[in-house]
Amino acid sequence: MSKLRWALPDQGVLFVVSGPSGVGKSTLVKAAMERIPGLEFSVSATTRAPRTGEEHGVHYHFMDRERFDALVTEDAFLEYATVYDRSYGTLRDPTRRVLDSGRSILLDIDVRGARQVREHAPGAVHLFVLPPSIDILEARLRNRATDDEATIARRMEQAMEQLEGCVEYDYVIVNDDLDASHAAFQGILLAETSRRDRRQRVIDAVLGGGRTT
Repeated sequence: MSKLRWALPDQGVLFVVSGPSGVGKSTLVKAAMERIPGLEFSVSATTRAPRTGEEHGVHYHFMDRERFDALVTEDAFLEYATVYDRSYGTLRDPTRRVLDSGRSILLDIDVRGARQVREHAPGAVHLFVLPPSIDILEARLRNRATDDEATIARRMEQAMEQLEGCVEYDYVIVNDDLDASHAAFQGILLAETSRRDRRQRVIDAVLGGGRTT
């Protein structure tokens, strides 16, 4: 599927995407990135060490614990969390610069992180990806054949916590039929970036007899 051609909005949109492990968020996000112009994936800051092949500023903003904690004190994050002694967070300033350029950002975080973003960036658009059922979600996790029973049980416990938070989101996408899910996911992104209040530059160009691209 080829990439669309269109003028970027005056201001980009911060899209927050959440859903339990195994629901298919990565598949939806990857296809949207390949299809929609001006759409970027958020680069998080982290205190963990780079892995082989990872680049600073491309895969993560790598930093030590002292620097990360200082940024927390400075309120430099839209959201952050610590998982197994490693901290991750979304920096305000790089996010703002991207959005000001007219490009939009996809941020894949959990329900707790989304609550922080909702507080610090009230203009963000929140999407939740639901499985067709709990049983199907568990079957998908088992079909991966990468986790033992204890890991699957832990992931299902975490999934229930995530699923209960779906009522807080602007949009809910049930990832049952993949083609329909792609259409719904990309349709929401395109619709939100096509809102009239984000398209004044295009309106002025058309009414003034100019070109939009």
